[in-house]
Amino acid sequence: MRNVDLGLITKTVKDLALDANCEIGKSFLDVLREAIKKEKSEIGKNVLEQIVENDEIASASREPMCQDTGMVVVFLEIGYDVHLNGDIYDAVNEGVRQAYIEGLLRKSVTKHPITRGNSNDNTPAVIHTKLVPGDQIKITLAPKGGGSENMSLVKMLIPSDGVPGIKKLVLHTIFYAGGKPCPPLVVGIGIGGNLEKSAMIAKEALMRDIHDINPDPVLEKLERELLDEINELGVGPMGFGGSTTALAVKIAAYPCHIASLPVAINIQCHASRHKTSII
Repeated sequence: MRNVDLGLITKTVKDLALDANCEIGKSFLDVLREAIKKEKSEIGKNVLEQIVENDEIASASREPMCQDTGMVVVFLEIGYDVHLNGDIYDAVNEGVRQAYIEGLLRKSVTKHPITRGNSNDNTPAVIHTKLVPGDQIKITLAPKGGGSENMSLVKMLIPSDGVPGIKKLVLHTIFYAGGKPCPPLVVGIGIGGNLEKSAMIAKEALMRDIHDINPDPVLEKLERELLDEINELGVGPMGFGGSTTALAVKIAAYPCHIASLPVAINIQCHASRHKTSII
């Protein structure tokens, strides 16, 4: 059994929140630079160049790459052999609170969805927890902006809809979202499970590395096909038209009821911010 001090969790979450908002990461920047070379629209190319310049300035100056510093989503993987000396959720929220107050990041969380009113410290975070083997804690943190999240959805298809139905739903969603979710996008798709499980795995899919390849050959093929078809829609960078509407499609699947085919689409804007630490 390993004792983990909650102060370490708070500090780790704080550091991850600050880093995620200011540092997009080299691999994602490389994909954006490659997109500039391939973009067919001059306006689209110019927009991509400005996005890269913005991200480089944010990294160098340690300032947020986007004014929407998001609602914080945290994935916790806690080892069975970890012992905590208090409430880990309080520790996570304290880390978010410190990062957003001390880092002068925009506070975008309401105290109540109906009566509204700002919580003034960007808490609470949305926290998802898994128990896993071992004596470590893996923390993945993603500030999720409102624009791209608003264009996301869950749809309960039926089995006979199949792959054509999934493609139709995805392409319709991306096309009619237009420039609202700030493309070029990463599109996370969850297929299967039930209503809430499909949404969960769609968001988890967004945490994958931009360069990784899906180990499931069926899903890998669908990812490639959807990426090509999305980029044929002509939405383009920031909705100004072009051949770069998405940079990647990431799909996760889960077994489901024989009468159901749940599909969740979780859209991520070009500020694809997520950081991971293991303690």
